Amino acid sequence: MQSSRVNLVIFDLDGVLTETSKFHFESWKALAKKFDVDLDDKFEVHLKGVSRQASLERILKEYGLDSKFSEEEKKLLLVEKNRHYQQLISHMTKDDLFNGVIDCFTFLKSQGVRIALGSASKNAPRLLKTHEISDYFDYVVDPRGLKSKPSPDIFLDAMKHFNLNPSECIGVEDAYAGVSAINQAGMTSIGIGNKEELHHSDYCFSSIDSIPITFLKTLIKGDSS
Repeated sequence: MQSSRVNLVIFDLDGVLTETSKFHFESWKALAKKFDVDLDDKFEVHLKGVSRQASLERILKEYGLDSKFSEEEKKLLLVEKNRHYQQLISHMTKDDLFNGVIDCFTFLKSQGVRIALGSASKNAPRLLKTHEISDYFDYVVDPRGLKSKPSPDIFLDAMKHFNLNPSECIGVEDAYAGVSAINQAGMTSIGIGNKEELHHSDYCFSSIDSIPITFLKTLIKGDSS
């Protein structure tokens, strides 16, 4: 386990800071109906934490449709899905933030810890503004050109921006692929959600609100083992 002082915490967005994951899946279900697929609710877990394009590829492969669409047609499907998703999130406000998020950010800032966003969503900057939390972030990873989670690229990008080492960083994720990405980056991983699903995380809590400040303080100082 890391023993260096923590200087950066990298947060995922969907399912960690606010609940937009359900809107993603609702958009995918609406799109799937266009090609006569009733997307199973159990398939949602396979789309959490991965990019829009990777999600589409997984859906098409799952239902044997990966060779039915040209690359140009796939691009149009992605645009349609994103348009639907943007409509769903257009009414979100700061009131949609999970409990404990602002308290967590405020504590990290008081400890001199930088905060970064490591989301695969290209809509993330817009969501930070609608939730009125942009000012808390020292860096927002641009996922364009980076490999999708479970590749560690997004987390490594944030780390390299501040010229830090993995032992100085913590990643916070709610998806299996996201936790895997943090682990591959060599950082301490905090899972948010089901402990059985996120069994590979170094630590796991049901929500941001359930992370004790005393635990964070100990972890930041590098005293955990």
